[in-house]
Amino acid sequence: MADLDLARKVLATEAAAILALMPRLDARFGDAVDLLRRCAGRVIVTGMGKSGIICRKIAATLSSTGTSAFFLHPAEAIHGDLGVIRSDDVVVALSYSGETGEILRLLETIRRLGARLIAITGAPASTLAQAADVAIDCSVTEEACPLNLVPTASTTAALAIGDALAMTLLVEKGFRVEDFASLHPGGKLGKRLMRVEGLMHAGRQCPVVSADTPMRDVIYEMSSKGLGMTCVVSGGNVLLGIITDGDLRRHMDHAAKIIEMTARTVMTEGPVSVPPTTLAVEALNLMEQRRITSIVVVDDQASKRVLGVVHLHDLWRTEMF
Repeated sequence: MADLDLARKVLATEAAAILALMPRLDARFGDAVDLLRRCAGRVIVTGMGKSGIICRKIAATLSSTGTSAFFLHPAEAIHGDLGVIRSDDVVVALSYSGETGEILRLLETIRRLGARLIAITGAPASTLAQAADVAIDCSVTEEACPLNLVPTASTTAALAIGDALAMTLLVEKGFRVEDFASLHPGGKLGKRLMRVEGLMHAGRQCPVVSADTPMRDVIYEMSSKGLGMTCVVSGGNVLLGIITDGDLRRHMDHAAKIIEMTARTVMTEGPVSVPPTTLAVEALNLMEQRRITSIVVVDDQASKRVLGVVHLHDLWRTEMF
């Protein structure tokens, strides 16, 4: 049977390593964020071995939050890939010892080109730390490995520092949910962050009638478009109201007369509407709050010109929730 006590000790050791970083965060961390924020080029993240794996994650997190970043393998760099580093770049180098040979061999080129250097290291007095513009201390008192050899707590601490840098930078740059959506068009998360303009029924698929349309034609429009509703618009396609299946049911007591009515007399005025840039997840939340199954998409809240309709089923069909 697995040694659960050992597993719990590993988790506790790694958690303690992260918590121990908090009191060590100081102005140097702010300086590192400022270097990243002002970077006119790319952020190049580099490290060897398991540190290199952590670097790949840090680079991916930066890229996904609006900062142009990529991983550079230091061994490949010294064998021809150094040409990717430019003077307006910021290099983030991760080495727990601060003495990794492949990393140190990059220092001369980084300095010669004029790129800036941020070091994440467990040895503040190391060669790497001393050469860096900013050095962040991510040292740990012990590894989670029972032999105190395998990088575990130290890599966890370095990853946490990378996340802290990326999240602080995200806020500094004013990165928004909409920005995140534009960078994540695929997958479940991307679908949750789709805009309604990409899901709405528009053009001939959008149910629309004029205020003077006889209800016989209104019912045909609702039936043919299959959304259980129709927009009611003025001559300029300006939204006046909507008619839903519920509105029809409420008028069934006057079934004989409803066919003689017009859309204007049956419609519900002031329906819920959203701009085309609204996120799908926001539209879904609004539908649930208002207990409705469709929302009209308009160009803006002033002119209210109808662009389309997004239905609850459209959101669920994207399999984003």
